Amino acid sequence: MIHETAGPAAPTPPAKRPAYEPATRLLRPTGYDPAMRRPGTTIAGVGLLALRVITGIFVIVEAILTHPSSLEVTVDGESFGTTLAVVVTAVVLLVDAALAFFIWLGWNWPRVVVMFGSVISVSSSFVAWWSSGQEFTVKAGLAAIAIDVLVLLALSSRSAAAYARRGEKPPPVRA
Repeated sequence: MIHETAGPAAPTPPAKRPAYEPATRLLRPTGYDPAMRRPGTTIAGVGLLALRVITGIFVIVEAILTHPSSLEVTVDGESFGTTLAVVVTAVVLLVDAALAFFIWLGWNWPRVVVMFGSVISVSSSFVAWWSSGQEFTVKAGLAAIAIDVLVLLALSSRSAAAYARRGEKPPPVRA
């Protein structure tokens, strides 16, 4: 006589998330877990920010090599404009590098600042395309837009948010 034994129960698939979730559900505390491991989405977001900084360094180097007189601070139009652009770009890159470092450490406010900056960058690129018909090529903005969108996707994920907010204690329960 052959007895049929039930094998291990098949794992149940995870429940699908709805396409729309109310803000109250999204803003719910993620849980207090200071020992949480750094998720892949945070690592990817920081890596993409590092890629943005490295790309910016190449842009600065190209600007300096293309306009060698840009290191001279003069009042004439072209060299002053190039010098100003190089200085502003260098400051933005230093801020990006600092924010990436703080995100790596697991701070929440730099993650929010970077996501806000990425939204502004992508939106301004869209407005420039819409209003003036500006074309995007890989050299002229498409790579920057792609990096900004990927940064948004990585840092806005639930796991990145949970990691950045892992040290927040839940509010006390009122009876």
